[in-house]
Amino acid sequence: MAADQWDFSDLRALFINCTLKRSPEPSHTQGLADRSIDILRAHGVQVDTIRAVDRDIATGVWPDMTEHGWPVDEWPQIHEQVMAADILVLTSPIWLGEKSSICTKVIERLYGNSHLLNERGQYAYYGRVAGCIITGNEDGAKHCAMNILYSLQHLGYTIPPQADSGWLGEAGPGPSYLDSGSGGPDNDFTNRNTTFLTWNLLHVARMLKDAGGIPAHGNQRSEWDAGCRFDFANPEHR
Repeated sequence: MAADQWDFSDLRALFINCTLKRSPEPSHTQGLADRSIDILRAHGVQVDTIRAVDRDIATGVWPDMTEHGWPVDEWPQIHEQVMAADILVLTSPIWLGEKSSICTKVIERLYGNSHLLNERGQYAYYGRVAGCIITGNEDGAKHCAMNILYSLQHLGYTIPPQADSGWLGEAGPGPSYLDSGSGGPDNDFTNRNTTFLTWNLLHVARMLKDAGGIPAHGNQRSEWDAGCRFDFANPEHR
């Protein structure tokens, strides 16, 4: 089937790069993310990117940490972009076999907003899709993806099949993704997975948007708090 049979021009995507490098230092993780971004933009998706380490994101799990002693917190503005996006992709390098500390902070801040509800009483991240992209010079890409994708689905995001992509250099010191001779940009396995990741995000985001999100039954926090127990018998009042 031809790719032009689908219209993705009403979709928005947000990539949050969780590199530890501040701009303008080149980010190898961004280099791989750009492969996915190029596909999205080629099919009409509006894509925004954030390098989290460049922003004043406070540590904590409240929506606005200036209300909890922090002098500055840019997360509320970033979260507006999160909520405007149909697709969220977190990208991270690997350090000591784990996602970066910046990625952990971003997930914690997403968690701090996860109690919010949409107009149908569901958690606010319902109806959106998410994926992740990982780079590094040691094993751990699947471990990092497992952690990130679990966290995002727990908060309410829908995770498509094959929703992660990664590139690993040789164990130990060696060239990173964008370095000359790394082989990263030409790696067929990584390019295939990045393409599948991107198209699966597109397809599931399209389906969810066309369906009006996740059906609102059996998953409405507002209804549960009001006493509706769906398939459980409502408790007797004694």
